[in-house]
Amino acid sequence: MRIGFVLYRLIHFYEMLIFIECILSWIPMSGVVYDIRSAIRRLTDPFVDIFRRLIPSAAGGMGVDFTPMIAVFVLDIVKRFVIYL
Repeated sequence: MRIGFVLYRLIHFYEMLIFIECILSWIPMSGVVYDIRSAIRRLTDPFVDIFRRLIPSAAGGMGVDFTPMIAVFVLDIVKRFVIYL
């Protein structure tokens, strides 16, 4: 198996984790949802926080957080380069 394909799949999986965390942020935090979201945030927040430090949040923190979308966009660019490895 090519290393590029494995990296491509791992990046795709990470993108899906960011997307799932965004969806779970709309659901009230309780019980199992809280546990799942906490586990996913431990994996995704280190990368997404890079963009949170660079890009100010909309409406002073009370608006929509666009940083996960930007993080997925950057991962998609990296994924396009990795496919050629």
